[in-house]
Amino acid sequence: MENLTSSVFPTWCPGCGNFGIWGALKQAIVESNIDFENLIIVYDVGCSGNMADFIKSYGVHGLHGRALPVAAGIKLASHKLTVICVVGDGGCLGEGMGHFIAASRANYDIKVLIHNNGVYGLTTGQVAPTSKTGFKGKSTPDGSLEKGVNPVALAILSGATFVARSFSQDINLTKDLIKQAISHSGFSVIDILQPCVTWNKGFGYDFYKSRVYQLDNFEKSDKNKAIGKAMEFEDTWERLPIGVFYEDQEKKAYHEFLPQIREKSLIEGKNNFDLEKLIEEFR
Repeated sequence: MENLTSSVFPTWCPGCGNFGIWGALKQAIVESNIDFENLIIVYDVGCSGNMADFIKSYGVHGLHGRALPVAAGIKLASHKLTVICVVGDGGCLGEGMGHFIAASRANYDIKVLIHNNGVYGLTTGQVAPTSKTGFKGKSTPDGSLEKGVNPVALAILSGATFVARSFSQDINLTKDLIKQAISHSGFSVIDILQPCVTWNKGFGYDFYKSRVYQLDNFEKSDKNKAIGKAMEFEDTWERLPIGVFYEDQEKKAYHEFLPQIREKSLIEGKNNFDLEKLIEEFR
């Protein structure tokens, strides 16, 4: 754990749900026995993306909504790496929704942790893709009109092969789900309910604690049942199931179909490539 902790202490608001995800991710990496040399974390912009300063590992702090294509490129160039994406609900499901659906369809072997606080927190309180209908914020003072995106249902319908939901205060569950995602070969999504105690006060810890319940003995190989369970909270928000909704262990990850990297990674095959000629050509 100490080797993953940077010298910069998190600048999140006191009580932010990101702290729980930060701790759970570090524990999951350590308990999964990942060689730090083969780990890379791709971050989106926003409160979640600030974690780039708080975890000591190889990483990329990408553009808003563009973390997933960066992660996919890294995985295809060097498929032996463990590639984790730390994204917010805004960047991933707003600006980056097209990338999310495309990556799910392709089943890239990357692990996506969605910090779902239902608000644009870093820009101080605008409506987000996952905000509940009627959300009143700086951009929607009279209440939002749209229905919030359901990350779990969207991921399953789009082709992701490991889909789960957690609650950031339940650090042990979040850690265990991240470990399962790491061990799964394919596009893995964990929708993490993460209270924003500053800009989304109506959806704090007490709200979630009174509504979440764990999925026990759920038939996670049945896509139709998984979608039905994912839709359970949509209308009333009274019951919020957490745990693994869906897992397909049969479908191959995208890189496994590519003969170019069957024996060695793409980056290994390009060690003798002369970049100078390419640079001169386009200079």
